[in-house]
Amino acid sequence: FDYYERIIAEFEQVKVVRWDGVFNYSAIINYGASEASGSRLLLLNNDTEVISPRWIDDMLGICQQSQVGIVGAKLYFRDGTIQHAGVGIGGEGAGHLNVNLDKSASGYFNTTITTHELSAVTAACMMTKRSVFFEVGGFEEDLVVAFNDVDYCLKVRRSGKLVVFCAE
Repeated sequence: FDYYERIIAEFEQVKVVRWDGVFNYSAIINYGASEASGSRLLLLNNDTEVISPRWIDDMLGICQQSQVGIVGAKLYFRDGTIQHAGVGIGGEGAGHLNVNLDKSASGYFNTTITTHELSAVTAACMMTKRSVFFEVGGFEEDLVVAFNDVDYCLKVRRSGKLVVFCAE
């Protein structure tokens, strides 16, 4: 909270809103989106540490393309292994791809090192167009903790927009 105060004081365009309700990740995201004024929404977990100086430029460059609705990023565990390189959906449900591979690994068919379309990405670091977010109804609030990001990605895909994994 001290950080929030410092960032508000330093940057006039920063707005901090507080959620006072019971924990519901989807409802919190929807509330934040309703309070945002930009054309892009960046969902970013509070335990994320930025390690790439161009990460937001890379994601924004992809998200600006007219056919793209969502862009997700590659995330690592502290030990340097991959936490997230997209989400796969199959007979058993949905799960993160290439989990626990070393960050230098290229993954199955180079999926950790190439930017490509996917079924879904994690909301731990996701950029989406604000217009698309509201067009598809945002996050499903009945999905309080898990799979709300997968559900959102599938809604965006059904709307005709792409979900893209940014490997940079």
